[in-house]
Amino acid sequence: MKTYTGIGIMSGTSHDGLDLAHCTFEEHEDKWKYRIIKAVTIPYPESWKQRLLSLPEADAEMIKRADLDLGDYIGAAVSDFIKQGSLHAGFIASHGHTIFHDPDRKITLQIGNGERIAKHCGITLINDFRSQDVAMGGQGAPLVPLGDRLLFSEYDYCLNLGGIANISYDEDGQRIAYDICPVNMVLDQLALKSGKAYDNKGSMAASGAIIPALLDQLEALPYYSQSGPRSLGREWVLENIFPLMRKYDQQGVENLLATFTEHIAIRISDTLQAKGSKKMLVTGGGVYNEFLVGRMKKHADASIIIPDPLLIEFKEAMIFAFLGLLRLRNEVNVLGSVTGSGKDHCSGTIINK
Repeated sequence: MKTYTGIGIMSGTSHDGLDLAHCTFEEHEDKWKYRIIKAVTIPYPESWKQRLLSLPEADAEMIKRADLDLGDYIGAAVSDFIKQGSLHAGFIASHGHTIFHDPDRKITLQIGNGERIAKHCGITLINDFRSQDVAMGGQGAPLVPLGDRLLFSEYDYCLNLGGIANISYDEDGQRIAYDICPVNMVLDQLALKSGKAYDNKGSMAASGAIIPALLDQLEALPYYSQSGPRSLGREWVLENIFPLMRKYDQQGVENLLATFTEHIAIRISDTLQAKGSKKMLVTGGGVYNEFLVGRMKKHADASIIIPDPLLIEFKEAMIFAFLGLLRLRNEVNVLGSVTGSGKDHCSGTIINK
C-alpha cells in the first residue's frame, strides 16, 4: 500500500474564497482511498472579490499583475495553513481562479501564479490543469469526474452545486460529465439586490412565486438542448442569464430567486430522467440551500445522498489534490470522453521547489 499526502487548492466561480484541503491518498490493488485530514475556507477580502470580478474586462497588464499578486496571496495562505496546523505535504495542487473560459475559441485562463505559490511554500506544485486539453480541442472541463470515478464509484451520479452545477456518471463504460446550469453564480447575485451575500437556506426563494414567462425563457436557452461534452463559464452567464433576469426586475427578488431555483431543479431532473432511480452524491455550497434541495427532491428521479460537511465543502479541492498526484505519477488525469478532446491524457504544469 502506498500513501501520499498533499494539499488541494480551489478558488471557485462563486468568488467566496479559497478552499484548502490537506489530504491523504492510499493506493491498494489498483483501488484508491482518500481522507481529508484538515480543511479550511479562507474568505476573499472585499478588495480581492471586487478585483477578481473586474478582471474579465481588464487589460493584459492588469491581469498579469493580478496573476502574480494572487499567487502571492495563495502562497502566503497555504504557508500559514501548513505552519498553523503543523502539516506535512509532499505536493500542492492548485486549480487557480478562472478569469476566462471560452473553449470554443480555445481560450481558458486561470490566475494565481504557480511560481509565486511554490516560492512561498517551498513544496512541489502542480497547476494549469486545463490549458492542454483546450489546446487539444477539448472543453478543458470538467476535470473532477476522473476523481469521481476512482474515489466515489459506489454512487451512480456525482453532482456538485457550486457557482455552476456539474454532474458525472458512467454510461456504457465511459465517464460522462458536463456542466448543467448556473447555481450560486446567479442566486448569490440576485440575493445582493436585497443587500445579502446569499439566500440563507433558500428562505427568500421559498417566500417567492415562480414567474412562468421567465421560467419558459430560461428553459428555452440553446445550451440546454446541446449534447456531448459542454461547459459553462461566467461569460455565458453574463450574456444569457442576467439579461433575461433584468427584464423581470420589477417582479421582485423573491420571485426571481424562486424562478431560478425551480429552473435549477428542472435542469438537474432532466439530466437524470432517462437513467432511472439511482444514488446521487450531492456536494458543494448549494447543498445548504434547503429550498433548492427540496425542489430537487420533488423533481429528480434519484436518491439524493448528502455527505458530511467536510466532503460537501471540500470535495473539489480534495480531487484537485488527487489530480495533482496523478500528474506527478505521470498517469491519466483528464478524460477525453468528458472534455471532448477525444484522448485521455496527463495534464498540469509541475513546478519543483
